[in-house]
Amino acid sequence: MHPLVNPIVSVLAGILILIFPTILNYIVALYLILIGLNGLI
Repeated sequence: MHPLVNPIVSVLAGILILIFPTILNYIVALYLILIGLNGLI
């Protein structure tokens, strides 16, 4: 994966959390899955 993927995902997740606080759990779960996959690959 490209080195800029994680920071971009973090920024987008932060913006989405500010706009839609109710989807916080889904965003955190998706982010953790992406980080985990990035670590495995």
